[in-house]
Amino acid sequence: MIEKVLNFLREHEQEMIMIRRELHQYPELSFEEIETPKKIASYLENIGVEVHTEVGGRGVVGYIRGGKPGKTVALRADFDALPIQEETGLPFASTIPGKMHACGHDGHTASLLLVAKALMTYQEELEGTIVLIHQFAEELAPGGAIQMIKAGCLDGVDVIYGTHLWSPFEVGQIGYLEGPSMAAADRFEIVVQGRGGHGASPHETIDAITVGSQVVLSLQQIVSRNVDPLESAVITVASFHAGGPFNVIADTAQLVGTVRTFDNKIQDYIIERIEQVTKGVCEAMGASYSYLYKKGYPTVVNDVNATRQFVEGQESLFKDLSFTRMSPVMGGEDFSYYLERVPGTFFFTGAGNQQKGITYPHHHPKFDIDESALLHAAQLLASSALTYLLKHSIQSEDVLSGK
Repeated sequence: MIEKVLNFLREHEQEMIMIRRELHQYPELSFEEIETPKKIASYLENIGVEVHTEVGGRGVVGYIRGGKPGKTVALRADFDALPIQEETGLPFASTIPGKMHACGHDGHTASLLLVAKALMTYQEELEGTIVLIHQFAEELAPGGAIQMIKAGCLDGVDVIYGTHLWSPFEVGQIGYLEGPSMAAADRFEIVVQGRGGHGASPHETIDAITVGSQVVLSLQQIVSRNVDPLESAVITVASFHAGGPFNVIADTAQLVGTVRTFDNKIQDYIIERIEQVTKGVCEAMGASYSYLYKKGYPTVVNDVNATRQFVEGQESLFKDLSFTRMSPVMGGEDFSYYLERVPGTFFFTGAGNQQKGITYPHHHPKFDIDESALLHAAQLLASSALTYLLKHSIQSEDVLSGK
């Protein structure tokens, strides 16, 4: 059956590309998805999939119940876009000003929809159940995954697979990693309160810009001087807002940033240390402060056995692809919530192409993917599910037990 499904996907590659392009033209932001889930549900219903809508909010879940009993495998794709003005110049570029599929989620959705079509074609031969999780709001915490899980999308699921189309990897390269693979992604905000005044009389003020600048510089030393150099952590101050007229010393400064970690103990330490540093600087310079820290998605931890089985099974099937054990990625992903509840793996499907000029990073106004990666993603998701079901099929277990 695996070969039949792979051939089906190969024969329907253009349909996959056309779906991706249509989704690309009409992006919807996190928690604002209305038309996209309707399109997904309509497509699945038209090919005979059992569809549940408004799962956890805006999610869509499809069920393909095979003609034979077996395990249950979940496959996940996200479908939200980003608040970015597209600058690709593509003929199918975003038609919505200030909104763009700049991370490949349109491709994730197109790939999984064709996987559904392929599996429905051979539904009677399927040993087990496939759960198709089309998730909303991956880009913006708290994300859609946790709400879809609470609504029951993982009920009865034995294993889950997901992939990310990845422009840093050349098309044809597949990245995987056992254990922690993507970082916990948190947000913090510091507001420095000084005392404003005339630009000509700094001695009568407490300059919030000067204090805030010292806080920024001091925060940079937490990772370099307080965290074990063999561990990974990032503290980034991404936004600094203060000031007004050229001759007025600012009384407040707002700093907003992100922390990325893999270890909970390091995460907790950094949360505490940021406030210690901020308090020390502010007290020394006569200012006060407020501090807000919000934990985002937890670390993506791929199940070791599921990941190894994925690699072993797919390397033997896809001789034309290059499987690479990659380094951890400091980006965050709410696929982590699924993996906290069931074993599985989240892998990266190369979608960059230097020869075609497809080199821009994710979340860039000129981001694009090599569309041949859609077929790779679809085939790997389908094959992962079928390989798992075959390995754990009742018939296989009967043979092994001598029945």
